[in-house]
Amino acid sequence: MNPSGPEKRDSKAFEPELINDPQIKAEAEALNGLRQYDAGISAVQSALDRGSFKLRPSLVLGLQREALKGISMYAGNFRPAGMEIEGSKHEPPGAHLVPELIEEMCDYVNENWESSTPIHLGAYLMWRLNWIHPFADGNGRTSRILSYVVMSIRAQSLLPGTPTIPDQIVENRVPYFDALDAADEAWSHGQVNVSKMEALLAGMLARQLAGFYEFAGGKIDASEDS
Repeated sequence: MNPSGPEKRDSKAFEPELINDPQIKAEAEALNGLRQYDAGISAVQSALDRGSFKLRPSLVLGLQREALKGISMYAGNFRPAGMEIEGSKHEPPGAHLVPELIEEMCDYVNENWESSTPIHLGAYLMWRLNWIHPFADGNGRTSRILSYVVMSIRAQSLLPGTPTIPDQIVENRVPYFDALDAADEAWSHGQVNVSKMEALLAGMLARQLAGFYEFAGGKIDASEDS
């Protein structure tokens, strides 16, 4: 995809609408977005308090449930059928494969927890959850908060600063889609290569932390970047 392409990708699943009014639905999605973020931060804090973490499908399902509560009849559940993604060449795997693929995704994170950086694990989840596309709706939202949660836990910190990485992606989705496409292409050749997504997240993390630095009174000299 190029920068002139669509800035949003919509999943098409066979599901009846629970809310038909566009404005009411938008308001519900905004409220659920706040709830999903709060649930993610709560998961980070709980893991930091425990001093241990294992990624489980239950967390993935729980975060999606917060985003789709009252909006989708499949909130908190994997999609029951196939789907297509408008604006993407990727065709998600069959619904019958989703539970096993999600387990494998969690296994990858858990098995590489100590040897991988927070940014790599976050980039992997951002791509892999979108590739599996396990839900009838809310895949992008869930991938972004799940990635952020795992990055934070692996970094052993509630990451300070604004705009947060998920908010930055929403501001401009084109680089995010490009990074997903690059990882998809690598996977089509049997390789896990999320280097483009890692570079994107690294830059966004730097911006988020710089926001905290400036909020705390630090001064960033623009001449140092030239």
